[in-house]
Amino acid sequence: MDIESRVVHVARLKKGLSTTHPLRADELRVIKAWLIERASMKPAGNAFFVSQRRTALSRKKAWAAIRRYGELAGLPMPAHPRMLRHACGFALAGQGADTRLIQDYLGHRNIQHTVIYTEPFGTI
Repeated sequence: MDIESRVVHVARLKKGLSTTHPLRADELRVIKAWLIERASMKPAGNAFFVSQRRTALSRKKAWAAIRRYGELAGLPMPAHPRMLRHACGFALAGQGADTRLIQDYLGHRNIQHTVIYTEPFGTI
């Protein structure tokens, strides 16, 4: 996260393309507020997301939180982190983003993995 340059660097897993994304003003406000809150927690390391124990938030805890928030929202199926990724792809397509931009944003090497977001009634 580079607040001064207003960008976030994304390192991808699973052979995805790592990218840098601009941060919008509303995103910057939320991030700055979180960084103030995080600093007050006096975290043990430099992880962006930390647990109540002040250590890096584990993937297992993040997964559990997403599942719990899905239940609280009344979703008809168990929520999982990948749903956030798909929601992002569909949101970008709904805002009229070009397929190549969505491909870059999601880190897809193959455009065929991206076109599902731009087809009517996506097929995920």
